[in-house]
Amino acid sequence: MTVAAQETAQQRAAAPYFIDALAPDGSYRAGRRETVRDVTGAPVAELTLAPGLFVARTLDRLRHRPATAPDAGDAPEAPDRPRSGLAERLRAAAALFASGTVGGLTPEEHHVRVARTTGVPVAVVRDATATVAGVLANAVDAAQRARPRAALPPGPRDVPDEGAVVWRRRGRLLSVNASGNHPAVHSLWPEALALGYRVAVRPSRRDPFTPHRLVLALRSAGFADEDVLLLPCDHGAADELVRGGDLAIVFGGDETVNRYAGGWSRTPVLPQGPGRVKVLVTGPWEPYLDVIADSVGGLGGVSCLNATAVLVERDVRGFAEALAQRLTKLRPLPPEREEAGLPCLPLAEARALGDAVRQRAAGAEPVLGGGVHDLGDGSAALLPAVHLLDDAMAEQTGVELPFPCAWVAPWSPEQGAAPLRGSLVAGVATEDAGLVDALLEDPSVRNVYGLDRPTWWLPPGMPHDGFLAEFLMRSTALTRI
Repeated sequence: MTVAAQETAQQRAAAPYFIDALAPDGSYRAGRRETVRDVTGAPVAELTLAPGLFVARTLDRLRHRPATAPDAGDAPEAPDRPRSGLAERLRAAAALFASGTVGGLTPEEHHVRVARTTGVPVAVVRDATATVAGVLANAVDAAQRARPRAALPPGPRDVPDEGAVVWRRRGRLLSVNASGNHPAVHSLWPEALALGYRVAVRPSRRDPFTPHRLVLALRSAGFADEDVLLLPCDHGAADELVRGGDLAIVFGGDETVNRYAGGWSRTPVLPQGPGRVKVLVTGPWEPYLDVIADSVGGLGGVSCLNATAVLVERDVRGFAEALAQRLTKLRPLPPEREEAGLPCLPLAEARALGDAVRQRAAGAEPVLGGGVHDLGDGSAALLPAVHLLDDAMAEQTGVELPFPCAWVAPWSPEQGAAPLRGSLVAGVATEDAGLVDALLEDPSVRNVYGLDRPTWWLPPGMPHDGFLAEFLMRSTALTRI
């Protein structure tokens, strides 16, 4: 992108922008709205807030309509929509989302708005757009990768005398309560469309732009308005969104996830909370230093897939100092700057977070102190931090923060896989096959990567926290009728 084009995108991103609810009957603008501000405090958009009664009635109506029957599903064809062409519609939506003008915004104008409101560097936002587009384009194939081998493939069924297994939906409507820490969180729910679900998304107030653009692109590509909805609302109405779905995905921190996953509603909830990703090197760490630094600081350090703790067997202090040196190369700049490498927050929020980090780091040795870099415009970049611990089981190894922050600790073979429990990804460099087996057998470790790739590696078709289809679908016995 040229400097002139970047300046134009930034100027257009400063213009007022309205984000309405996208309901089954088209756009809906509520009387109650909230101003979306960037990290400097400047207004960027007006976001409608749908009332709880509107959300509840909308979802109740959709739950009782016949579900879509796509190529990837096995349900009878819905009478009001053709079954064919789903993969083509998803690919068309992917192309439009990535490269088209949607909702009056070009891709670069969209990227700048998201960067300014989330504080995520614009280059990371651009990559996230490509990630979401890739998931859309491959959603049908990804959904089929999760289908049990015993289940019949989609299409006409020839049921043998001994019976068969079909793969069917657990419901018709999926509610998504999204977070705004990284735009790629919206790569996790499109697979539901490939399985025939309708999807209702509550956007984060930090990033309403990504789901708004995604829903508009899907509708422009041929999905019906009732198939995919955007329902911005306050926290009270968010309860109605979760209750109103047959199933729900909830993103957020521990408090949010625990609340929604605590059984307060009839709706089954798939929680998507902190990743608490950990890395372990049992031999020399020098060959893996660059990948580990990328695992900690890549994507701006804001993803649940970024490494939180690094455990090493040899020369712990030397590793911590080398990692700190690598992370100092990340530049503290306004998020819309192409060279920016660190996330930003409003200055007061950044200082409060810095104070909280210092409290959580009590007893650890700061190798790279972190802190905030005042950008002089009301915002601040969050500087990377590396803390040295004396115990791989220390509580801090599970403290995930929204910027590049690594807790480094010594590991010994006697500890085995125990210090890596609770990891969304365990990144491992070891020659101990038994250790790898132990990680694979631990149900709290969801993915195990070698350190030939960063922990945030997640191409289309690979499971994030399992395949989404494992939550959305069930296997059912069928005999000839």
